[in-house]
Amino acid sequence: MTLPSLILAALAAVSAGPTQGTPQDGTPVLVPTGSVQSPAQPLRRSRASYVRAPRGAEGLKGGNTSRVAAPIRNLVGVRGQQDNHIWGLGLVDGLAGTGDSSALSRQMLRNLLLARGLNVEEGALTSKNLAVVRVEASLPAGIKTGQPINVRVSAYQDAKSLLGGNLMFTELFGADDLVYATASGPVTVGGFTVGGEAASTTKNHNTAGTLSNGGRIVRSVPTQLVDDRGFINLDARPGKDHLGNLVRATDAINGLLPGAARMTGDGKSIQVAVPGDLPESQHAHYLNSLLALEVEAENVPRVVINERTGVIVVGGDVRLLPGGVAHGSLVVEIAETKEVSQPGPLSGGETVPVDRTDLEVTEGNEPLRLVPQAVTLNDVVTVLNSLGATPRDLIAIITALEEGGLLVAELVRM
Repeated sequence: MTLPSLILAALAAVSAGPTQGTPQDGTPVLVPTGSVQSPAQPLRRSRASYVRAPRGAEGLKGGNTSRVAAPIRNLVGVRGQQDNHIWGLGLVDGLAGTGDSSALSRQMLRNLLLARGLNVEEGALTSKNLAVVRVEASLPAGIKTGQPINVRVSAYQDAKSLLGGNLMFTELFGADDLVYATASGPVTVGGFTVGGEAASTTKNHNTAGTLSNGGRIVRSVPTQLVDDRGFINLDARPGKDHLGNLVRATDAINGLLPGAARMTGDGKSIQVAVPGDLPESQHAHYLNSLLALEVEAENVPRVVINERTGVIVVGGDVRLLPGGVAHGSLVVEIAETKEVSQPGPLSGGETVPVDRTDLEVTEGNEPLRLVPQAVTLNDVVTVLNSLGATPRDLIAIITALEEGGLLVAELVRM
């Protein structure tokens, strides 16, 4: 058949009349006979939405918001009895191909082998079963040589998981660059990661783990309760360093031992004199009798907010001055859809993608609300709940109240 005959046959097939086709959705369409049916267009669209969960119950109301008695040990810490931080750099081996891909692990392994008299080229070593980790531990005051401690490890490079790994012998150093402990043993990871070529699932964080009693003390930290001048120093704990707490603690100690305690000039510590005739073996008993004294703890007017998690903590002595507040929520919804522009049969056109965007903005229209005076914790909670705002909106409102002078409290941002 010649070329003109082929062209005439094609035209005759097109003009022969339509035939019926069935796309994916089942609806019949008419397609010219002999033509190429265009593919079905995508029908599903992308969506983006913002949903506000319903407000939960307000919880208990009323209750006693007065000050409560607390032992002095909960308000102050003994100087010289704090924990010390030690750390080191180690290797975790035995990983099932989830280790590092960097050269650091291979170099550390080669240095370890060289220390044992084995000279292996770095290029001959593989690191997929190795991971460089940071090893940390807290060294309690007064701990003795040979005692075990808990150890924490975290991946230093791009390891995927430490599951099933074993920490190789690692030395832990203090701030003075001396070795205070060693660590080794199996790493416990509170999760797992499993997957295939196209999908995977992960539970918890798998690049950090612990070694329960995996460390061993090799150098003890000297500590003492009484300083060279014969005083025991009690430092206020963070968040409880109100002057009222230190004053009442000093008065309670002097009530038991007149003239034994005095506050330092900065108002953050208490110095307690130790009787000169008290033997050293009784110093701990003497201190324990003082720390067991109970005082009326100061209810510090403080509001703590965490903008990352939306947590708000309000203290018992927080107050509000009268004023007005208006707040509005802004919700933006954006939906992006990829559609295909398909040319007709024998039209000579090109198939091109076309972007489609759906944008919807919703703005709240809350009226200006009167904020009455609130002098108790119950009143403050009632006023804040009456605003009907979400916790994240409340954080912005509380910040504005503090900047406007209506919040009678210290605002702490975490």
